[in-house]
Amino acid sequence: MKITLRTYVFMDALQPQLASYIATSSQGFLPVPGDACMWIEVAPGMAVHNLSDIALKKTNVRMGEQVVERAFGSMELHFRNQSEVLAAGELILRQLNTTMDSRLRCKIAWNEIIRAITPDHATLINRQLRKGSMILPGKSMFILEVEPAGYIMYAANEAEKAAHITLVDVKAFGSFGRLTMMGNEAEAEEAQRAAVAAIERLNQRAMAQA
Repeated sequence: MKITLRTYVFMDALQPQLASYIATSSQGFLPVPGDACMWIEVAPGMAVHNLSDIALKKTNVRMGEQVVERAFGSMELHFRNQSEVLAAGELILRQLNTTMDSRLRCKIAWNEIIRAITPDHATLINRQLRKGSMILPGKSMFILEVEPAGYIMYAANEAEKAAHITLVDVKAFGSFGRLTMMGNEAEAEEAQRAAVAAIERLNQRAMAQA
């Protein structure tokens, strides 16, 4: 059965908010800020089990997340040592008989800043299944939606690196990945620039979707 590499992305150092966010929902081993991280998504979803098994048996990486859907399967691998995470990634690529360049390109489906958010709007967002910080009335909200979903983690990590921004929510599973961040106007704009630039860098070494 043909296995498609949808997402393959390496993060050299998880930023504090994103690492803490992953830990709130992780069913595996919790990452900490500064850990190197690899996010991989394949299709069909069941293929992720064998790939996870290979990485865990042959390296010292720990698994924080594994989500197996019928269409897509995702895994998050992390370790303090970057070389260990990169080695796990290379093993997975070798098993798939492919290279990183075969990963799908990231498409931006939505990219917007909502300025001076109203109290009613903020309350509605805060009451949803949010695992990050609350959004505050009067702040600006940066929202981003991408396909495939897993790339949203890299966008979130790079945005947090570049801007003094607050992570409200990030969803990296399913057909689309979604990111919500909060700050003043300048912070939201800086986070937006960093996230878009991160996706553009990824797409320099990726395969266009059919």
